[in-house]
Amino acid sequence: MGQCDCGATAGPLGGCVDYYHAILAEEQADPQMYRWHTPVVCAYLLQHPSRAHEKYLDGQFRQLQLYMDKGIDALLRVAAHQVARNKHGARSSYDMAPFAEYAPLPQSGSPGPFRATFCGLPFRDGSFVSDGHLAYGRRIEIIAEATVESWRTLQT
Repeated sequence: MGQCDCGATAGPLGGCVDYYHAILAEEQADPQMYRWHTPVVCAYLLQHPSRAHEKYLDGQFRQLQLYMDKGIDALLRVAAHQVARNKHGARSSYDMAPFAEYAPLPQSGSPGPFRATFCGLPFRDGSFVSDGHLAYGRRIEIIAEATVESWRTLQT
C-alpha cells in the first residue's frame, strides 16, 4: 500500500483516484448518490490539484465553501441556475455572483495532508452507500470540510 499524492495512505481500493473513479461509476446508477457529485469532484480536485485544471480550482474552492455554508440543496439550486442560464444563451458561460462572498483560492501552493480523504471512505458490499445515502452524504461533507479547512490554512 502506497501513499496518495494528497498525503493519504492507500485504502483497500487503492489510492484516492481509485476511490474517485469508483464513486463516479456508482453514482451513475444511483440518482440519490449523484446529489453529492459536485462536492465529490471539487474536493477530489482540490485535494489532488495536479490532476485538475488550475483555472477551475478557484471556482471549485468557492463551491465547496457555499456547500459548507448553505448545504447540498443550496449548491444544487446554484447548479440548476447555471444550467438554466446557459440554456438561455448567456454571454458568460458561468455566473460567479453566487460565489462572490466566498474567499478565493489561496495562491501559495497546495495544502496537505487533509484530515479526511477519499481513501478513508468505507466501501462495503460493493457500495459506498451500503449504510444509506445520508451517511454517505455526511462522509462527503466531512471530506469537503477537511478540504476547505486545509486550503484556508494557506490564507493566514
